Amino acid sequence: MAVSYKKLLHRMIEEDISNQDLMRMSNISANIITKLRTGQYISLEKVEGICTALHCTPNDILEFVAEDEK
Repeated sequence: MAVSYKKLLHRMIEEDISNQDLMRMSNISANIITKLRTGQYISLEKVEGICTALHCTPNDILEFVAEDEK
């Protein structure tokens, strides 16, 4: 299983949140943004920071998918 952050990326588009906005709101680096966009691992601490900034739960921004669906 892999983690997909497509839900987060869709939410960013819907709410007009730029990469810079998300970085500032959740105190994450550009490297984390790249990892989100490419489906790489990020720590639960970073997920928590994003969820806190967006007032949501992890279920709202990520999902588990089969490796071939990634």
